[in-house]
Amino acid sequence: MNLEELERQIAVCLDRFYQSRLGGLASLSLKKVLSKKNPYLYRALGMEKASEIVEQVMLAHLASSDETIFGNLFFEPLARLAACGTVADGEGVDFTVEKSDRILAVAVKSGPNWGNADQHKRQSSNFDALRRRLFKMQKQFDPLCGQCYGRQASEPTENSRFRRRSGQEFWEEITGDPDFYLKLVRLMKDVPAMNRPKYKPVWDQSVNKFTAEFVDQFCDTSGAIQWEKLVAYVSQEKPAQRPLPTKRKPRTRK
Repeated sequence: MNLEELERQIAVCLDRFYQSRLGGLASLSLKKVLSKKNPYLYRALGMEKASEIVEQVMLAHLASSDETIFGNLFFEPLARLAACGTVADGEGVDFTVEKSDRILAVAVKSGPNWGNADQHKRQSSNFDALRRRLFKMQKQFDPLCGQCYGRQASEPTENSRFRRRSGQEFWEEITGDPDFYLKLVRLMKDVPAMNRPKYKPVWDQSVNKFTAEFVDQFCDTSGAIQWEKLVAYVSQEKPAQRPLPTKRKPRTRK
């Protein structure tokens, strides 16, 4: 892939990332996000301003969301294009590259901290399932977990039956270019600066809307946060739901 095409593809992927990010912010629900956060921590930190809590909650949620969206819409498609890969016919594997002596199967991850031991076992199972489907090609199967930033590298183990390569080493392996990992950030150029102003007004509006909602739901008439009400919303046991009565069928006369 030449530099002009790489720059164009980077812009396309960034545009999709920004669109998805804006859509996620527009569809965000304060109560849904609050239900997964720790109100005890905010109380322990001495937060008494509704807008401060709202921004902390939103920032924490969006930081995690951004990492996932960026991996799916930027790293994964660019890695596949750069490697001239084919979309894999299997869950949990992003693309394959057929080489003269082997089949390289790649699962793209944003960075090195992508999963626990159970998720590593599931990734191994996904690779094993694809290996069985490609057995008829009679080539060595080389499963690789490509981590798009970081420095981690490891060989297969009993629980993680795949190689791991990160950052420069990963990008160089699939492109042959030791500087490719730097080109990804260099060729973004002014695209981020052009898109940031589109996001800020939507962010500010969401903070204002959610702050008003928080005050209405979790503050008293003086504006003080009702911490017990907030904790109860997050942690109170849900009442048991009684099953709906079954509708009886009318008797038929013989």
